Amino acid sequence: MIKISIENNIAIIRLNRSEKRNALHPEMVEQIKIKLKEFDDDDEIKSLIITGDENNFCAGADLEYMDKLRDYSAVENEKDSASLAELFLQLYKFSKPTIAAVNGAAIAGGCGLASVCDFIIAHPVNSKFGYSEVKIGFIPAVVSVFLIKRVGEGTAKQLLLTGDYIGGEKALEIGFVNYLSEYPVKEAINLAVKLQNNSGYSLKLTKSIINNIFGLSVDDAVQYCIKLNTISRASEDFKNGLKKFLTK
Repeated sequence: MIKISIENNIAIIRLNRSEKRNALHPEMVEQIKIKLKEFDDDDEIKSLIITGDENNFCAGADLEYMDKLRDYSAVENEKDSASLAELFLQLYKFSKPTIAAVNGAAIAGGCGLASVCDFIIAHPVNSKFGYSEVKIGFIPAVVSVFLIKRVGEGTAKQLLLTGDYIGGEKALEIGFVNYLSEYPVKEAINLAVKLQNNSGYSLKLTKSIINNIFGLSVDDAVQYCIKLNTISRASEDFKNGLKKFLTK
């Protein structure tokens, strides 16, 4: 259900259910989670790209599987929801830079999957984004957390309550997408290579700052950053980087 490739220390996960528009199925979710753990623990992997195919990034939840949920107990539904939430959290907390390369449609959970990545690169014409859950009596529960963090409450309300679809250019305008490219995967690889010029340790700590100060008071956020700053100054990356800079 997924394809894996590695080039230039970049891991690429390709969703591979074209016949289902790359819809999220529990088996696919588990496969992705296993690979995320593997790549996060691999020091040779410097960044991660998630993509789909030319027509679809990810259409959200598998509708045939969703139909079965009507017969699930509350406990079973909670377990199923928790599994998907684990995927989003695992990707959001991934210690290395993550990039979603979106050629086509990223809908509902698929839009959520893109939103938890650090960067989104989208095709200016073919990409499409939207949270359609409210149209079928569902709710954009877990995905809403990450959308609000990405674009703010006001824009999130507009997207989540209307269920409207937007194209790549509009997604860039509202800050959901970072870059537009007619070749999203190629551009994602270029960005990943560029990021390798930075200290991997610094990138990891910087991501930790961004992820964890949300919701903290200013005083608590500053104290948290002081601790990370102290840790970073003891690292070999900092010592070597500073020495290199000073001896230019």
